[in-house]
Amino acid sequence: MPRPTDAPVLRTLTPRDWPLWRETRLAALTGSPEAFRTDLADWHAGGETRWRARLDDPTALALVALLADRPAGLAGGLLAPDGVPELRSLWVAPAARGHGLATRLIAAVEEWARRTGAPEIRPAVRTENTPALALYRRLGYRRTGDRPGEHLMTRPLGLR
Repeated sequence: MPRPTDAPVLRTLTPRDWPLWRETRLAALTGSPEAFRTDLADWHAGGETRWRARLDDPTALALVALLADRPAGLAGGLLAPDGVPELRSLWVAPAARGHGLATRLIAAVEEWARRTGAPEIRPAVRTENTPALALYRRLGYRRTGDRPGEHLMTRPLGLR
């Protein structure tokens, strides 16, 4: 169990980190299935090839937060077909919640998005995920639309 003084480490993943990506993603899908569009069964097919492929996109970002060398969170960034960066798959393990880790993960994805030169970033948040909606609102995101089961949000990427 992590000590309160342990500081989380954010790690950018590469294809060779696929076992860590798999472990963390499966923990997220198992522990918080309501937060994601995909479910656990969707990720059991494909094996190593599929796990590596998700990390092999040079225009994307995959982050894992480690606390006491154990996965404690994840977040990703992908460019949408229209070129706008999307914040994806934000998750923090229950034992690591309440200490600002989600905010750190979001900030890291926002920094990646700034480097793309895009003027904004957007997440899609499950409509029933009220804690995530509240977090994004607190961080300056605003709701800009809806699609089935999700609220679309955006935030300008101006300098902080």
